Amino acid sequence: MSAPETAAMEQHQHLDTLASPVEYRRIATILNSLDALVYVADMQTHELLFFNAYGQAAWGDPAGRLCWQVLQTNQQAPCSFCTNPQLLDQDGKPTGVHVWEFQNTATGRWYQCRDQAIEWVDGRLVRLEIATDITDRKRMEQELESVVRRAQTLAHTDELTGLNNRRAFFELAARALRQARLLGWPVAVIMFDVDHFKRINDTYGHMVGDEVLRALASCVRSLIRDGDILGRIGGEEFALVLPNAASPQALAVAQRLQAAVAALRLPAGSDAIRCTCSFGIGTCADGGTTLEALLIQADHALLAAKNRGRNRVEYA
Repeated sequence: MSAPETAAMEQHQHLDTLASPVEYRRIATILNSLDALVYVADMQTHELLFFNAYGQAAWGDPAGRLCWQVLQTNQQAPCSFCTNPQLLDQDGKPTGVHVWEFQNTATGRWYQCRDQAIEWVDGRLVRLEIATDITDRKRMEQELESVVRRAQTLAHTDELTGLNNRRAFFELAARALRQARLLGWPVAVIMFDVDHFKRINDTYGHMVGDEVLRALASCVRSLIRDGDILGRIGGEEFALVLPNAASPQALAVAQRLQAAVAALRLPAGSDAIRCTCSFGIGTCADGGTTLEALLIQADHALLAAKNRGRNRVEYA
């Protein structure tokens, strides 16, 4: 008989009067051969009555310790997550099998646990737990969740700037406009793009042009409210929705953004690249218009800003 089997026999010598040594050895051999933790603990005292070879290999020899002292770490008392209360009904009768998943505090590995209250050979109620290692499955699930979250993010995020992409911007802007209409709030839309952006690309290359767009996006994002909706809707074209903002507030925001962008300096070799933006504003006093109408207003104002010399703010 193996060392774990011998230890198990020593744990349960009191069973010898209830089962023959041959019968016990057969049962112990089966349980000690399983690739899963199998243990039995007294539901009142937490005394370990059986602890198979798998458990001893992972957590060590119980050596008279209680279940929470063997299986967990940094425990000063029975575990707060102990399933004993769920295994008995209000009359103290077993409720059946309870299956749950848990990351063990001692090994850091994940287990699917099958717990059940049963009557032990001497009549007391004990918890029988069979815990199977599911760490690899959990890792795969977490990796899949990460991939799904990444895909969801990419579906709504402009990869270059990290802003809302065109699709996400229109969805969020339409939602904001519906809320403004419901509450009677004013709403403003600011459209802006980089002046002479083609010249930047032609002079310094597209990689530098990308850096300009990233820097611009970061600058603008740092100057707006959490509830404002900012998106990249074209190559060098951006749009900003300001919920609950009337014309004076929209003008102040656009002018602040205009000054901040004009102050940007991006190194490119021995040069320092400067860029400016032209801004167009469309507004509605009570949300009683469409997003399309506001964007048309802002786009016309943006065109006027470009026609009047660029690096300026215009209303529709």
